[in-house]
Amino acid sequence: MREVQASEAKVHLPQLLDEVERGETVVITRHGRRIARIVPEVDRRQEEIDRALAGIRELRKRTGKIAVDELLSARDEGRRS
Repeated sequence: MREVQASEAKVHLPQLLDEVERGETVVITRHGRRIARIVPEVDRRQEEIDRALAGIRELRKRTGKIAVDELLSARDEGRRS
């Protein structure tokens, strides 16, 4: 969660909305007090989650199951690069 002053929010609203669209919550403050909160739309976020899970399930169908040690090995290999 990110806090921004009202004056900053006024100037940077399009960028703040981009952050909210990506899942970030933005709290707007005035004189150090929280006055508003911009949160992602629940339905839109759930649709993104559902699409991601469907993609993962489809990938699992094509690749089969992966053992935990294989997954960790692949992760560690990526860190060495």
